[in-house]
Amino acid sequence: MRLLPVVILLVVQGHFSTCVQRTVRGTAMGTLTVHCTYGRGWESYKKWWCRGYEWDSCKILVKSTGSEQLVKKGRASIQDNHSLRIFTVTLEDLWYDDADTYWCGIEKAGNDLGYKVYVDVDPAPDPTDSPKPVARTPASRASSHPLTQGINSSQPIVLINPHSR
Repeated sequence: MRLLPVVILLVVQGHFSTCVQRTVRGTAMGTLTVHCTYGRGWESYKKWWCRGYEWDSCKILVKSTGSEQLVKKGRASIQDNHSLRIFTVTLEDLWYDDADTYWCGIEKAGNDLGYKVYVDVDPAPDPTDSPKPVARTPASRASSHPLTQGINSSQPIVLINPHSR
């Protein structure tokens, strides 16, 4: 009968300690945007973005005030949207050495909440490889569908089962 309490404890602890890990990609000399979502009740808490492989020693690059005001520090900025329960972190002028482990986090009494985000940096496109114009006849232009440019496909990172700091 002693095994039952241990199993229940593992199930309860597992619910809160599972860490959502995600890899996001940016382009050198570009801007990286990461969307971190959170659950109801965390709207007025301060949110942060830190860099470093270890949770307990990562360096906080930027922290919100708990409001929806944009906060900028160096190349990093953070802005919270309480109604959507999402905070957006932006890193400008991305470079290769920005590739690292980062953490999205929420400051709270006791241990903060957060989860790991891996950032990869791709090479910037070669400016000499610009696309060449394509000639079209008036008939083909009229029958063709309008060209659309893809939207940045960065999906929100959901803070479901946060890792305690």
